[in-house]
Amino acid sequence: MKVKHWMNKNLITISPDAGLRDAIEIMHHHSIRHLPVVEKGEMLGFVTESNIRQYLLTDVINELTMADVMIINPITIDSNASVDSAAKLIYQYKIGGLPVLERRRLVGIITITDILGSFIELLGLLEESTRLDIVLDEKKGSVDDVLKVIRNLGGRTISVGVDTQSSRKKVYHIRLEKMDIEPIINAIEGMGHKVISLIE
Repeated sequence: MKVKHWMNKNLITISPDAGLRDAIEIMHHHSIRHLPVVEKGEMLGFVTESNIRQYLLTDVINELTMADVMIINPITIDSNASVDSAAKLIYQYKIGGLPVLERRRLVGIITITDILGSFIELLGLLEESTRLDIVLDEKKGSVDDVLKVIRNLGGRTISVGVDTQSSRKKVYHIRLEKMDIEPIINAIEGMGHKVISLIE
């Protein structure tokens, strides 16, 4: 999944000589938290709700412009980068969104909400589905063997995840399209694995 398929392309921008109050009004009016500072098509900086908060109670609020308060070298991402890369940057730097560039030209913004939407779609969370949580006995087969059995019984796998943080063995989360799940559970447990939960 590429950033360009999930970013917000309907950009609202502000000029560097606009006042801080103008930025606050624009962000409030459009319900946004990120505002690129642009002049002649070039992004000069980035203003976020959190970085302007420090100026709200000061006496100079009416004198400050975007050039005074903007982040001059914001963390950005290329439009062809993966959504995974964007998620890592947002997590690593504890930020809410990233300007998206193509050859240094601003083409969009990707936010936590956009990334969450992409992962929800990838995992099939909005589809009618069933999730099996399975602990594998790796001496008796791999997750690929389990997926093959599911296919042979007419099941369609939407997504597979693995929880490696558990204190016990790895737990595999296999999300399937809705169907009669009992034959699949019986087959998996017949292989020597354990289905620890079923979520519908």
